[in-house]
Formats: sequence, C-alpha cells, structure tokens
Amino acid sequence: MSNRALLEVIALDVEDAVAAQAGGADRLELVTDMAADGLTPPRETFAAIRAAVDIPLRVMLRTSDGFAAGDVSELVEAARGLRAEGAEEFVLGFLHPDGSPDLDAVEAVLAELDGCRWTFHRAIDRAADRDGLRKALAELPGLDTYLTAGAATGVADGLTVLLAEAEAGRRGEPGYGARVLVGGGLTLSHLPVLREGGVDAFHIGGAARPSGWGRPVSAAAVAEWRAALA
Repeated sequence: MSNRALLEVIALDVEDAVAAQAGGADRLELVTDMAADGLTPPRETFAAIRAAVDIPLRVMLRTSDGFAAGDVSELVEAARGLRAEGAEEFVLGFLHPDGSPDLDAVEAVLAELDGCRWTFHRAIDRAADRDGLRKALAELPGLDTYLTAGAATGVADGLTVLLAEAEAGRRGEPGYGARVLVGGGLTLSHLPVLREGGVDAFHIGGAARPSGWGRPVSAAAVAEWRAALA
C-alpha cells in the first residue's frame, strides 16, 4: 500500500494553480487577499482555475479577517454562487468571541453545500476548547478535515497536540474522525516527526513561494515538498 501523503497548496490565481499542479500538489486551497489570511475568491477566479488544472480544489468561505462569521448572508451567497460555478469542496470555520464554535453560522453555510466535503480551518487553533469543538462539529455533514498547526503560534509550538490528535483519530475517539491536515508555519524539518506520528496530510502557502507572497507559486518548491512526502 502506498505511503504517499496528501500535499495541499494555497493558490491565488491560475498561475499559482498551474505551478502547484506541475510541482506535484494533490489539492489546492483557493483564496484571495492573504493580507487578511485568505478570503473567498471571486467565482471567476474559481472558474478559471478549474479550467486550468485537474486536481481537487477546496475554496475558502471567509469574508473578513479573523474567525468571526460576520455577515452570514454574505457567506451563504458566496457559497451558493461557488456551488453554481461547480465548486465541490470548501474550507470554512467560525468562532464566537469566547472561542466556542459558531454552529449557527457553520450550519447556515452547510445548508448551501449539499453534503460537499469541507475542511474546518485554523479557527480550531484559536478555539477555547479544541476537544469540545471537535465533538460539537463531529456529526456535521461533509466535514472530513481539520487544517491545524496544533497551536495559534504555529506548528513548532503545536507538535505535541498534532501528534496526540492524530493518535486519537487512529484510536477512533469521538470527534477525531476527520483527517489532520497540518499547516501554519510548517517546515520540511517538521515532516519526519509528523510522518512518524502517523500524520499524512500537509498544507503549504509561503513555503511554496520562496520569493514571498508577492511572487507566484514555485513549481520547484512544491516538487521539493512532494519528494519529501513521497
């Protein structure tokens, strides 16, 4: 059986997407405005990227910086438009000010997704109670992934949490059935301990852009990660 791990790369546009696929990315996370840590891209951007590559695309549903839902009707409208454009996978996650999951906002968006697969993003790293959040979301339709660094400050500080959650998933603990997708300050040096601990999904953004966010994805940089995860 293959030991190949999943590699997801952030793409802002067609150039990013084509380079990421050429480098060996298995899936793309589509966003816009990284100054706000990634917001929902326009429908037109999704359509152009979908026409340019043939790997899975997960589209961000987030309309403002931070992890509050904001205007839920705007989120619902964005979800509806992207579904109409053919989007089938998504990324979302909303918290109340006290760090508890905003289930009303999440469920309002999910009502538009019709069972599509989705990732709960790094809002989990700002949650007041990670375990409680997982258990609260466990039965929501389509949830198959948590994007997490294990800590708000990044993977370097979250390794213990990431390994514990991956192990909880292997044991079949309630709330831990979704895949752990590690991202947020992830470096190649983190991979050996994470792979040894059973983590099999990884997410990169800045690491795919050695020249910074002002430049496009580097196919060579993605290929280096792909080779490390083969």
